[in-house]
Amino acid sequence: MKQWLETRQVLDRLAELRRAGTRSALATVVRVRGSAYRHEGAKLLVAEDGSATGNVSGGCLERDVRDVALEVIRSGTPQRRSYCSGADEIAAWDLGVGCEGEVEVFVEPAPVPMHLERELLEGREAFAVCTAIPGKGEEGRGKRVVVTSATAEGDLGSPALTTAGIVRARALLREERSALEEIAGHTVFIDVLVPPPELVVFGAGDDARPLVRCAADVGFRAIVVDRRPGYLTAERFPAAARLVQSDAAQLSERLTLDESSYAVVMTHNFADDMAYAGALLETTVAYIGMLGPRERTERILRDVGSGSRDTVRVYGPVGLDIGTDGAEQVALSVVAEILAVRSGRRARSLRERGVPIHAPGD
Repeated sequence: MKQWLETRQVLDRLAELRRAGTRSALATVVRVRGSAYRHEGAKLLVAEDGSATGNVSGGCLERDVRDVALEVIRSGTPQRRSYCSGADEIAAWDLGVGCEGEVEVFVEPAPVPMHLERELLEGREAFAVCTAIPGKGEEGRGKRVVVTSATAEGDLGSPALTTAGIVRARALLREERSALEEIAGHTVFIDVLVPPPELVVFGAGDDARPLVRCAADVGFRAIVVDRRPGYLTAERFPAAARLVQSDAAQLSERLTLDESSYAVVMTHNFADDMAYAGALLETTVAYIGMLGPRERTERILRDVGSGSRDTVRVYGPVGLDIGTDGAEQVALSVVAEILAVRSGRRARSLRERGVPIHAPGD
């Protein structure tokens, strides 16, 4: 989830550094074996003054990767580093990788972002970035192709490699996963970026502000909807991707809601909550959270005539039962519940989980 937002932050910071004439290096996780904090595609941009944007682990690898990046900035030569935990689970934890885990990081002088890459990060279309990783003595540093389901921009150094890379990138796009690939005798990292899920918050009151902030921090694309324009300001919701003025009747015209969308209704007005809930039940959103007592939610569902509609998606009262006090804690419980629903997991303490946290496919 974080990769989309993190990549945008990295590219924006890279643009700032270039305008200032400051050199930098980009570290990217290109392969993970076993379990690790971050997956393929995680990025850390390091400027020549040592400042950094992004991360490639839980914080344990950053110091060494930063040192490698500074060396790459000085030499201009990319490097690949492998961080392996061996079989010691305690050592693995200290390294920031899982039991018998391995993280491989590619560090290169920061490439010039392609126009299409940054443009796509403002939209909702999945895309892939193919990067040629040169071996010892090989040329090709900085050769990249940005691939969507219908377009491709850039090259990997030869027509044959570029074509093969595009074909493989589109296959990985369908699988929604990044991978380090051997293609036509060359190593290519294919970084697949999938748009983050959306959390649409209906109601722009004060208690919506920490929810939007928390959702954005964990990687959701947060959208705030309210019929009152005075509440919809960037100053109140700096983390929101969009502020949408709309009542329930206009909702389908103003906003596209689908299976990748999650919604929380919290206007504190019964009529507005009922209208938004009714409109949401007509969509395919994966989750409809209702703030307020259970009896209130049940009354809303009765009044909107939800009988034949799918109400399994309705969570009211919204949030996990963690003993909340105040808007910030409520926000935490709501985001945690949405994450559990999204991953298909029952919310429980991790000490009750009998298998690795990052099991294959998670």
